[in-house]
Amino acid sequence: MYDSDLTDAVWRTSIRSGANGNCVEVADNLGAVVAVRDSKDRSGPVLAFRPAAWATFTASLKHGTSAA
Repeated sequence: MYDSDLTDAVWRTSIRSGANGNCVEVADNLGAVVAVRDSKDRSGPVLAFRPAAWATFTASLKHGTSAA
């Protein structure tokens, strides 16, 4: 479980986000979690991942393997 207070989150837009508005924002400065949200709905839901799980997921994307 993580603290749902994201006040200190520093959001950055994914470098893979396109100009078509399909953007993901990531806050990885929170320590215990990496937070992910849709940049079109910044007040909407936020997904939270453990840093190791997020690293595994992003590595699988870089290498073209499935994280599922």
